[in-house]
Amino acid sequence: MKSHLRPTILLAYPVVLSQLGHVLVGVTDSVLVGHLGKLPLDAVGMGVSSTSLLLVLGLGISMGAVPRVAAANGRGDHEALGRLLVGTVWLNTLVGVLLAGFSQLLPLALPYLGQAADVVTLATPWVRVVGLSLLPLMVFQGFREWAEGLGLTRQAMQLSIVANVLNALLCYALIFGHFGAPKMGLMGSAWATLISRLGMAVLMAQFVLRAEKLRARRPAQAAAWLRPGLAELRGQLALGLPIGVQMMLEVGAFSMSYLMIGWIGVTPQAAHQIAINVASVTYMAATGIAAAATIRVGNLRGSGDLASARQAGFAAYWLTFGFMGAMGLLLIGLRYVIPPLYNTDPAVVAQAATLLTIAAAFQVSDGLQVVGLGALRGLEDVKVPSVVALLAYWAIALPLGYGLGFGLQLGAPGVWLGLLTGLSIVAVVLLLRFRRRTAPGQPIAGPSQPGEALVDAEEIMVLGQPVG
Repeated sequence: MKSHLRPTILLAYPVVLSQLGHVLVGVTDSVLVGHLGKLPLDAVGMGVSSTSLLLVLGLGISMGAVPRVAAANGRGDHEALGRLLVGTVWLNTLVGVLLAGFSQLLPLALPYLGQAADVVTLATPWVRVVGLSLLPLMVFQGFREWAEGLGLTRQAMQLSIVANVLNALLCYALIFGHFGAPKMGLMGSAWATLISRLGMAVLMAQFVLRAEKLRARRPAQAAAWLRPGLAELRGQLALGLPIGVQMMLEVGAFSMSYLMIGWIGVTPQAAHQIAINVASVTYMAATGIAAAATIRVGNLRGSGDLASARQAGFAAYWLTFGFMGAMGLLLIGLRYVIPPLYNTDPAVVAQAATLLTIAAAFQVSDGLQVVGLGALRGLEDVKVPSVVALLAYWAIALPLGYGLGFGLQLGAPGVWLGLLTGLSIVAVVLLLRFRRRTAPGQPIAGPSQPGEALVDAEEIMVLGQPVG
């Protein structure tokens, strides 16, 4: 199994850092805004919970470009790559316009979610500004996913790092009025997010459109940008929309838990925002390993080597278990150190410390379930795992959390125990399913025609990754 660890890590780390870029924007906002008080921190939490639903839907749709670009690149079909670039950018831009438009309607629903009126008042303008940033973010994703389909993952990673540094500086300046900037308080973080995402879109587009090594793969004529092909738009949407919907429903469960805790009070909601913010950072490492597991398992299965596909999947499992277990122990050790970085209210710190203790176990289950989903996708087993995950969240985790939190009056820890139970069930079921699907003697089912294209694309992505 050791032979599978290094290629898995090499595939995973650029994805991890790129995905961290999206999460760290919210982390930076929460850390800096938390020093303004509990109410602004809760407002950011409400804003992040509501806009994240649209964010992950867009991210999922954009992911449909990668396998199609990789397949065309493997065939050496530069004309198809040019059409895919145009189609990808057009579709992501159109989706970005729709998401930004829907985000302007979100504040109309906020007063009906049972949250504190002061929190809703603060969150409304924040949601409107951050919602506008979904358009440049989707443009960035259009160029990014096309480049990653060619195996160029480092550029997006580097841009995400630069954008987060810019966002942190802008947040610090605009929230507190430093460096000659106006003191905007909570809204400073919203404008910082919008500006940094605009910068990401411009820089990623500049790289793709001006890089000399990509000249042959871009459209030969500028007029091609005015004629996006319907086939390219439909192809990406057919692959990306199911991913986006699944991601949105999963994130929706966590957003619902935020609202449930808001029914308890402002203090536990602020503590929840801190704990889930911290947990989301380490979760990104697991998503990167899951993406690598999909590629590795799919590639080895496509070559007919189911035994090696099994080993690659278990290597991803062990890698995730080790990392998330270490992060869980770290959270326990730092449970009273991390919360004051967000907010110094003693009640918030104490409640957040309790939730971070639960998050230690939460980390392991969450990481294993997402890697299970990734490994099974490599076997083209997507329907049953998706149903299992959705049922565990919406039929078990949330009802159980409500019963523990409100019925037994355990409060926010009860809601978190419900989430932990649901995640653990998903992790165990998916692990057992992967073991059964890759057991010795299992036939390697011949994939459908779309599946064959995906396996080809995964193999091309493996071969195209940077190795040093």
